[in-house]
Amino acid sequence: MKALSSLSMEVRQYLVVTGNYWAFTLTDGALRMLVVLHFHSLGYTPLQIAALFLFYEIFGVVTNLVGGYLGARLGLNRTMNVGLGLQVLALLMLTVPAAWLTVPWVMGAQAISGIAKDLNKMSAKSSIKLLVPDSQQGTLYKWVAILTGSKNALKGVGFFLGGVLLALLGFAGAVLAMAAVLTLIFVGSLVFLKRDLGKAKAKPKFRDMLSKSRAINVLSAARLFLFAARDVWFVIALPVYLSTVFGWDFWLVGGFLAAWVIGYGIVQSLAPNITGKKRGHVPDGRAAFVWALALAGLLP
Repeated sequence: MKALSSLSMEVRQYLVVTGNYWAFTLTDGALRMLVVLHFHSLGYTPLQIAALFLFYEIFGVVTNLVGGYLGARLGLNRTMNVGLGLQVLALLMLTVPAAWLTVPWVMGAQAISGIAKDLNKMSAKSSIKLLVPDSQQGTLYKWVAILTGSKNALKGVGFFLGGVLLALLGFAGAVLAMAAVLTLIFVGSLVFLKRDLGKAKAKPKFRDMLSKSRAINVLSAARLFLFAARDVWFVIALPVYLSTVFGWDFWLVGGFLAAWVIGYGIVQSLAPNITGKKRGHVPDGRAAFVWALALAGLLP
């Protein structure tokens, strides 16, 4: 505690934001794996399982669109805490008796989880930007890379955690355990996260949701298609394929996906070094284009 008190306010807030984000990411990754494996074991087809995640993605997109607007009006601490609270609600919705777990009910829970995920992610990344001075873009790039990379590594741990919890506690027990832990994180965030972080002094207008930069809007659209494609094959198709064709159990499916995503997160954390930050170069749009072309060439 003494060591923590000696840190600057900015660093302490960074630790709180990162802790919130990490805890949320663990439950988010675990919940995805739990839903896919549990409903596959109940006999749901891959298309039905994909439908369970439809609202998760749609409401996540909508939240991404209005999230910055809400953060500027309400404060990033509030949007982050709302995200944590909504995730607890989504988890509790899945603890109902098995007969209630119809497709519409689970889709509703996933919709709430999608809103929660993007509120939490937006709040975390925007908070980091506010805690780093504008003159230190290299430091900002490094902190965001660490935060994002660690998030993906922890999502991989969450995949494994979901498989393990499902094997040990069953679906309802696993979801209830995660809801209990995340509730404690939510209470801690209410106490320690700085009030009005990122809240604009002048209330932003609704038309300010979209960036005035065409490049940022195009990049946002590209990310939408990128993540939609990733989730379709990686979050849904691949776990079902491994379980059906290879006959892998929950432990193996969760462990394989966990290892893959953890490796992906490590690479993402190292992105500043890979893209030249050690040489004093902060990548620009041209660098992003070159890397996109190189990575697209790896596709079959």
